[in-house]
Amino acid sequence: MLCHLFEKPAYFFFSADLPGLLYYSHIPVTIISMLIALFVFLNGPKLLLNRLLLVIAASFSLWTLFSLITWTNTHSEVILFVWSLFGILQSLIAVFSIYFVYVFLTKKDVGHGLKLIFVGLLLPSLIVAPSWLNLSGFNLSLCDSSGHEGILYIGYYTLLGLAAMGWIFVLLIRHYRAANQNFKKQILTIGVGIELFLLTFFIAGFLTSYLNDIGLLTGYELEQYGLFGMVVFMSVLAFMIVRFKTFNVGLIAAQALVVALVILIGSQLTFVRSVTNIVLTSITLVLTGVVGIILIRSVKREVELRKHVEILAKDLEKSNKQQIILIHFITHQIKGFVSKSRNIFSMMHDGDFGPIPEAMKPMVEEGLRSDTKGVNTIQEILNAANIKSGKVAYSKEPFDLKALVDEVGLDLKAGAEAKGLALKLETGTESLMYPGDKGQLVNALKNLIDNSIKYTLKGEVRVKLAQEGKAIRFIVEDTGVGITPDDMKNLFTEGGHGANSAKINVESTGFGLYIVKNIIEAHNGKVWAESDGEGKGSRFIVELPV
Repeated sequence: MLCHLFEKPAYFFFSADLPGLLYYSHIPVTIISMLIALFVFLNGPKLLLNRLLLVIAASFSLWTLFSLITWTNTHSEVILFVWSLFGILQSLIAVFSIYFVYVFLTKKDVGHGLKLIFVGLLLPSLIVAPSWLNLSGFNLSLCDSSGHEGILYIGYYTLLGLAAMGWIFVLLIRHYRAANQNFKKQILTIGVGIELFLLTFFIAGFLTSYLNDIGLLTGYELEQYGLFGMVVFMSVLAFMIVRFKTFNVGLIAAQALVVALVILIGSQLTFVRSVTNIVLTSITLVLTGVVGIILIRSVKREVELRKHVEILAKDLEKSNKQQIILIHFITHQIKGFVSKSRNIFSMMHDGDFGPIPEAMKPMVEEGLRSDTKGVNTIQEILNAANIKSGKVAYSKEPFDLKALVDEVGLDLKAGAEAKGLALKLETGTESLMYPGDKGQLVNALKNLIDNSIKYTLKGEVRVKLAQEGKAIRFIVEDTGVGITPDDMKNLFTEGGHGANSAKINVESTGFGLYIVKNIIEAHNGKVWAESDGEGKGSRFIVELPV
């Protein structure tokens, strides 16, 4: 049937007696959203993020197209059909906005479980849309279905939009805290854009319908203003394309996008007639042009700087590789020389070449001690270099961790007692099986105990081993020099050691705790230090998952 009170529109939905705001809020907004979405999609059609953006823009564009039809068409069956699809489109926008943010934040697709949740959220809209729960009638005299809409159905997809806002807000906050500084800016930018879009789109439409139904409003202008949230969202995306190279769009393409937006907005001046619309369009045109120029200039500088940094990084990487090779060669050679010297001193000390004069014994013992320490120091540097370059391979075989700690403690007991220290082991009475690399863990645990012995001048070193719930805890507690807050920052770093420790052990390489940290983390464990302050001892705790 025809709505006889209205004239048939020209070109499907152009009518002279409708307010200019209707067309200004629908047509330019739709063109801008589809232009940017298609631009992004065509620059990376295989990227999931680009596809999701296209789905959101297409759903929004269909919504605005159907909205124009309901405003201008005179065929009741056409109006009733497109009106029934609003809920589906708004549900699609809500759900795919969540999906879009997930992929943007994690850089990967969501799991099957979450996809099923998305489908479950969409199903009510798809099922209810063709039923009387959506539209129960049509008013021919007014040429619309106001008053015949299902309040429960409207409430569902409106609440779905609000739920999407809350869901997205939680995601943004969670990832913002863990992101680096550059990605934090991107999260903040896109978060403001998409939240503002969803807020204006869902709230403006719902409030307009509700306030008209209860008689507080007599027009639908408020709904038109709600569509401008999409312009903000797309402007944010354009900013991110230019500033952060989001969506894998290059600089030349980004420049083309800014130029296209300026031309598109400027073209509106050819058909707008009211002074208000001319002013709004002019302001939008000037702001878009100024911001576009500033962004493109800043990106040019950034691109030039990035190219320079990349060249320097390649040169540095090449230099580092050469230095690593040279260091490995030198340290291996030196280790071979020092090892031979140590073996000679060891054979002399053991009498393999016959008895040595008593006067020579202290010199031989000092030579053996010095060369042994030299070999250990070189090996420590090599281990750190191998760990840093990723050359260390870890095997995982079950062994008795209690027996290993007892053995290491026994080996180090004599050295502790020689310093007048008590080395106490509290490892329990039962075996404690653990799957790991026994050789590497020996190095790590021995390093921690030996470290405490070196930096404890008097008192005791206590070693504890026990299973606590689903974790094994290895603790080395001493009455040594302690750790200051400033020194704590350098522990477990490459070449890092405290100021006091450097005075006590001048031969320290600073790589010991760095090696320990890497070995423990390779076993999915964690290691940390605690201290009440300078001169108050230290506690080193290793936690390995069972």
